[in-house]
Amino acid sequence: MRLVAGVMRLTRKRQMSTPARAQRRIHAPKGSAEPTAAIRSRHTVTQYRESGFDVHRVVPKDGRWTRSVLYLHGGAYIAEIAPQHYGFISRLVDAGIRVDVPIYGLAPHHTAVQAYDLIASVYRRLLADTDPVQITVMGDSAGAGLALGFVQQSPDLGLPLPGHVVLVSPWLDATLSNPEVVAVERRDPWLSSVGLREAARVWAGDLPLDDPRVSPIRGSTRGLPPVDIWCGTRDLFLPDVLALTRDILDGGGRARLTQCAGAIHVYPVLPTPEGRTATREIVASVVGPSRR
Repeated sequence: MRLVAGVMRLTRKRQMSTPARAQRRIHAPKGSAEPTAAIRSRHTVTQYRESGFDVHRVVPKDGRWTRSVLYLHGGAYIAEIAPQHYGFISRLVDAGIRVDVPIYGLAPHHTAVQAYDLIASVYRRLLADTDPVQITVMGDSAGAGLALGFVQQSPDLGLPLPGHVVLVSPWLDATLSNPEVVAVERRDPWLSSVGLREAARVWAGDLPLDDPRVSPIRGSTRGLPPVDIWCGTRDLFLPDVLALTRDILDGGGRARLTQCAGAIHVYPVLPTPEGRTATREIVASVVGPSRR
């Protein structure tokens, strides 16, 4: 973890450390969203279209699955799904889980409203052959913010709640206005609040930054399904993660936070011992009795 943190500080922190650098990153060409050769060789990967966007479906080679995950990748709403995400998804599929991965549009050419329309369409497709209790809505970083925001919006869309929500280092507040963020940012080797706010303003489009669809920490936490959260102590988003967990529990909901000492942003998807341990825990949370 220390080695990965050092690499991130040298290669990623500066990319979003000023408004000008962030704008260059936001407007840079996007990477490929195609599933990796490794995941295609290990599993069956198919593609379908919803609301004008691609969705990749990954299932075990034998076609048998017991639970379904709707997975929303991170990337500050400006970066495409990465090979590390597909490696993480592969571990879920190894456990007999079907995973649908919407390739939502990114800023600056797309906004939050379009993403929510896509996620709702994919979720309706899952409901056609899956009991909602057997569905987990999951995401990391920006994707985890989308995951929570969508689940909060589901009742208003006339959709049944999923049985489970998994949030990995969720970006919960686009304004990053929690005063405790300042202290944690000094320890975070990766994320920069300056650049993230630039990305959030573009992603929000016509929505205010405190709209729950952009900042789900401003949305209701009452009536949510069980929520499992993973976050490291060197993660800029930790103060908001702690606030969300308290809010859910204070409201009588069910939330479980796994806080990894010394770990950085989205550590479960990183190639570290801590990441591998967290991946096993996350898979177990989806398939096992912890879906309480």
